[in-house]
Amino acid sequence: MALSVGSKAPDFSLKSKNATGLVDVKLSDNFGKKNTVLLFFPLAFTGVCTQEFCDVSGGLNAFTSLDAEVIGVSVDSPFAQEAWAQKENIGVVLASDLNKTTATAYDVLLPDLVGIGACSARAAFIIDKQGIVQYSEQTPTPKELPAFDAIRAKLSELQ
Repeated sequence: MALSVGSKAPDFSLKSKNATGLVDVKLSDNFGKKNTVLLFFPLAFTGVCTQEFCDVSGGLNAFTSLDAEVIGVSVDSPFAQEAWAQKENIGVVLASDLNKTTATAYDVLLPDLVGIGACSARAAFIIDKQGIVQYSEQTPTPKELPAFDAIRAKLSELQ
């Protein structure tokens, strides 16, 4: 069961790859500044994950206008994430949880996905500027997308 609303969000420092090289992505960098939409997804280069992140990238202004940064987290390497982002024009910050500690801390690690090993479930969290979980959702299966209307509604309430 995913981390519950009202919980203190576990901080993390994960690697991301962009045009300048490897960079650190830290949840706590947003504390006191903006809300964070944290989207866990199973694997880059898969159909549902590509749909999710292309849709989110296409509507990114809806999140930024609600004072939120979107961070996508998967167990893929930062290099695979960057290749996927370039191929699919994904504009969301992608962070590598290769060692699976962040998915474990948020209680969204699937022990084995279709026989290929452990990866994160599809899950969404809103973490407010104080680092408190304000929205928590783990989809029933990795094939289902989070309730983005509910996520945007909750972000509106936090304004």
